[in-house]
Amino acid sequence: MNARTRTIRRLPSARPGPYAARERLRVTTDAPREGRDRMFPAFTEVSRVELTLYTDALITHGYVRTRQHRITDILNLADQSFLILEDVTVEELGARGTPIKADVAQINLDSVLFAVAHVPIEASPELRTPKKPTEAIVSVPPFKITGTIHLMPGEWTLREALNELSMRFLPVTDAVYWSDHLGEGRQSAVIVAVNQKRTQILAHHQEVDPWAGLGAPAPATVPEPDPWGTGPGAPGASPDAGMSGEGGPAATG
Repeated sequence: MNARTRTIRRLPSARPGPYAARERLRVTTDAPREGRDRMFPAFTEVSRVELTLYTDALITHGYVRTRQHRITDILNLADQSFLILEDVTVEELGARGTPIKADVAQINLDSVLFAVAHVPIEASPELRTPKKPTEAIVSVPPFKITGTIHLMPGEWTLREALNELSMRFLPVTDAVYWSDHLGEGRQSAVIVAVNQKRTQILAHHQEVDPWAGLGAPAPATVPEPDPWGTGPGAPGASPDAGMSGEGGPAATG
């Protein structure tokens, strides 16, 4: 073999030219924005979402700036252990004093019993997971909450499905919440996010009508009209008519 046949020439590495770089940039910027927003929240615009947060002593209402849309994502994917709210109003539970107002406030998420969303937001189709709705009751003293929780479908027992609920804030839809201890009446919400660390009981729940199965009360007895028109039941007759013989037909001689 001569030196020419033993030499292996290394081809130069392919380097993209300026046209290829411009083409990649064009493809990236021309990609559908909606798809990027759904998959990558960093591409979404910051919006103000209205929330009401309940602790065991306070009701805090305000707006949070976030790139998330769903209330559970706002709480579960928070970068810090707190939320910063704007245009804040704070009231004491069970009290009717003057509310406290602030432009900005920091809310410790560990102290939140549950959060209430005021505007329903549907999950993106790409992020939606089919789940099985189940009626439940949640005890987060001093509150109770009833509504629908959403469990993983399949051949699961209720115990196994409840064991899979490991997220920090659990969504309860079509919710009703109240506190008998504090005299807070029943209120309804499209969705409530419950802090599982503050939850004492989460159980299957079924509304029961206490009057179900009971027969209708018997109708009141109405006296039959007197054929002579003067006895009990006759129009204008006295209550004692027919009891003492008075008011009967006149005797004929």
